[in-house]
Amino acid sequence: MLYYLTFSIITIWLTVLGWYDSYYRRLPNYLTLGGAVVFLIMRFALGGTQGIVNGLIGGLIGGAFLLLPFLLRGAGAGDVKMFFAVGCLVGYKPVFPMIATIFPIMIIATVFGLILGVIMIIKGRLDSSRLKHFFKCCCCIHYDRVEGRKNLPPKNKEAVRIPFGVAIAAGTWCGLLINAIVLR
Repeated sequence: MLYYLTFSIITIWLTVLGWYDSYYRRLPNYLTLGGAVVFLIMRFALGGTQGIVNGLIGGLIGGAFLLLPFLLRGAGAGDVKMFFAVGCLVGYKPVFPMIATIFPIMIIATVFGLILGVIMIIKGRLDSSRLKHFFKCCCCIHYDRVEGRKNLPPKNKEAVRIPFGVAIAAGTWCGLLINAIVLR
């Protein structure tokens, strides 16, 4: 019963974050970092010190996963904080058998982000120039990053930003759902 209540609350939290990011293209701190605090408190209540340490390590892994894209301006700070909160929720190793770990959720969220980006490009709602710049910065040694950055459209233009919070929310929810189906 506790699992289903927790899953329902997490679903509401993920839905609100996904909607907020798709509508406003930002993730507020009171939802991302507030969620992280609530999840760490929950982990401490259920698993003691071991639970909170596992959650913190999962949060650091989740945040570090988007750190390089953030530094290259391919992801926003809200995305990093949301992945930190998700990592605090699921941890890095399965302490509780009902909760997935951060690693499969990172993979699922990345796939959802890729699908979302492709759909947005096909529908003409995403200018792919920032995405091309990001991949050139990561993959091409001879690419002039400074000159490439000068040719980019303004960052606040809606057509250049993928609401990756939607992908993180969908990946987290699917990861938890798959875990629940496998364990039940």
